[in-house]
Amino acid sequence: MEESVYESVLCVKPDVHVYRIPPRATNRGYRAAEWQLDQPSWSGRLRITAKGQMAYIKLEDRTSGELFAQAPVDQFPGTAVESVTDSSRYFVIRIEDGNGRRAFIGIGFGDRGDAFDFNVALQDHFKWVKQQCEFAKQAQNPDQGPKLDLGFKEGQTIKLNIANMKKKEGAAGNPRARPASTGGLSLLPPPPGGKTSTLIPPPGEQLAVGGSLAQPAVAPSSVGGAPVPWPQPKPATADIWGDFTKSTGSTSSQTQPGTGWVQF
Repeated sequence: MEESVYESVLCVKPDVHVYRIPPRATNRGYRAAEWQLDQPSWSGRLRITAKGQMAYIKLEDRTSGELFAQAPVDQFPGTAVESVTDSSRYFVIRIEDGNGRRAFIGIGFGDRGDAFDFNVALQDHFKWVKQQCEFAKQAQNPDQGPKLDLGFKEGQTIKLNIANMKKKEGAAGNPRARPASTGGLSLLPPPPGGKTSTLIPPPGEQLAVGGSLAQPAVAPSSVGGAPVPWPQPKPATADIWGDFTKSTGSTSSQTQPGTGWVQF
């Protein structure tokens, strides 16, 4: 089963130093000031990988990638990785050789940001491991989880404003009537109380209303307070419309005497 689990890389730092540390005499923790910081035992590259729930701190050669030491980490914080008490750039890790032998060594970073990334990479991995364990427990026992209670508690009431709801429903139930569109065009209705415009003929012409000639309207201008009418045309000796009111069956053009009109 473990052979099918792939290994992922969590963090890579190209510059790390390894130090020999004296045995811890008391439980007060490790101090980096007690190490020979100017004389590291080894320098190379650090790589943090994860395989399943386990994390591995690997110390490798910068050029060839040859493994120098490896520290399996099953929990963090824990005994596999400890911070020193006097600096944030140095840690104590527990390395293993695969044959059951273990040793504690000190590691340090030249940049404080590298030490921060090292710490956060381990924290994020084991936070993910904790979430996966919780999800697995919930999947095995789904009824043990907290249930959502949406019922009313004893004495709890709710208030509804019915008046405002009726007003909104009434406003939504009476939409403004729109005229039906014809031919895809929406025509607006005429304004209420509107009057049709009256056409005023030009001077010298008469307006035909109902087949009879009507007198032209009085001009709006006035002279001396009295309205001045349009000039009256002379009466025609014959029907001014000629044969336009008659059927025009023939296509020949004839000139009617005394009318001045041409029949088409």
